[in-house]
Amino acid sequence: MPASTEANLPELILTPGEATLAQLERVWREGLAVRLADSARAGIDASAAQIEAAANGNQPVYGVNTGFGKLASIKIRAEDTATLQRNLILSHCCGVGEPVEPETTRLIMVLKLLSLGRGASGVRPEVIALIEGMLARDVLPVIPAQGSVGASGDLAPLAHMAAVMLGEGRATHDGHEMSGAEALAVAGLAPVVLAAKEGLALINGTQVSTAFALAGLFEAFASARAALVTSALSTDAIMGSTAPFLDEIHQLRGHRGQILSARVIRGLMEGSEIRESHREGDARVQDPYCIRCQPQVTGACLDLLWQAAHTLRIEANAATDNPLVLAEAGRIVSGGNFHAEPVGFAADQIALAIAEIGAIAQRRIALMVDPALSHDLPPFLTPDPGLNSGLMIAEVTSAALMSENKHLANPCSTDSTPTSANQEDHVSMAAHGARRLRRMNANLSQIIGIEALCAAAGVEFRAPLATSGPLRAVIARLRETVPALDQDRYLAPDLAEAAMLVRSGALAGAVPAGLLKEVCP
Repeated sequence: MPASTEANLPELILTPGEATLAQLERVWREGLAVRLADSARAGIDASAAQIEAAANGNQPVYGVNTGFGKLASIKIRAEDTATLQRNLILSHCCGVGEPVEPETTRLIMVLKLLSLGRGASGVRPEVIALIEGMLARDVLPVIPAQGSVGASGDLAPLAHMAAVMLGEGRATHDGHEMSGAEALAVAGLAPVVLAAKEGLALINGTQVSTAFALAGLFEAFASARAALVTSALSTDAIMGSTAPFLDEIHQLRGHRGQILSARVIRGLMEGSEIRESHREGDARVQDPYCIRCQPQVTGACLDLLWQAAHTLRIEANAATDNPLVLAEAGRIVSGGNFHAEPVGFAADQIALAIAEIGAIAQRRIALMVDPALSHDLPPFLTPDPGLNSGLMIAEVTSAALMSENKHLANPCSTDSTPTSANQEDHVSMAAHGARRLRRMNANLSQIIGIEALCAAAGVEFRAPLATSGPLRAVIARLRETVPALDQDRYLAPDLAEAAMLVRSGALAGAVPAGLLKEVCP
């Protein structure tokens, strides 16, 4: 047998029912191991004992000593318990498509830990310990991303996770793919033989849908922070007015996101020489909506993201398998906590916010490249138009991505279809509703990146007038890796680098942290 892994990953201790989104984002971004707090052990032990008693009893209990779904009326003999649970996992390994990315796979496993740790699932401590060990030693199941309809749990993808725990399926260890059995062995871990209900507890639940949605949420907030920065930069580039950002206007309406967005833009633009140069005598009475209504639009998007964050924090801490062990009442009860409708709705909300942040950003890009609207900026932001096309096609690319996101923002949660011989006759479609957010966020980060390129160029054309200190820092960070566009060149790497600065948080990170501290999940 290969030598086991000696060094464990950095560890975070989580309390089931109390995990925060900040903690989960750290797990997702930093690749942390997770261990459940000791306070969870008593509940886990109590529910496992109750399931064991039920498995040895004569009373039929769904998923403990019966078949599953339409086969729930078939009684299973006690001596077949382990075979029943193993068959359940292997038969449900029907996922297809590209594998889930490693950071989200880790989050799926952590969410499953939190759910099992509520002490309502009936799994033994050794099941918990194996998941903790896999996280600590970087054994990540290879989970195909497609196959869940978001009801009765994310069955297929979670089965691929559970299969590795049995020594089946495929996994990665330290980034190298191998069989599940080999990955466990190399890491010094042993597969588990499932007891009553444990297979069902592992594959029932919303952990895949919720992990997809959380990843989408974290990326959406990163782009929202960057969008506030680039929107302020665009406003200065076209010599826009800051009067529409006065706090009194937004207090009269009262929406939290709108008030915060206006405050952030004011703070970012404070001290701009460009702004002061046209405060008096500007013939323009009002700027276009993409400038004037930024707080109303971006703020409404933030409100949607915060609402989704509230839902997903609750879901991340929830017990969502079936049946559930009500240990204090001494009952095992079938219910429907596996139905991912709340997650599906949250994913649709995040999608709307992503699409609208990108839509208004794209209009700011279009404004800056149009000499008829940009207040004397050169056409397409090139110093020598005609011979050079400048950022002409970068704007076209942003329009293509904006349109794609509008299409992807159509709701998924309304598209139910019956499955499993009509036993599961209404489903949430949360899994792919949340999975699409990654593609939408990639598009959005590129739109915001293109806006950064255009706005930086626009501000630089206003020299010798200078923008504010915070916005000068943003331009300086951009120029570390993307030089000014003096003449046409191969532009694809510039766009890719700008998008990376948005996704990584480096662009927003160039401004004082206090300005954006409230724009978080």
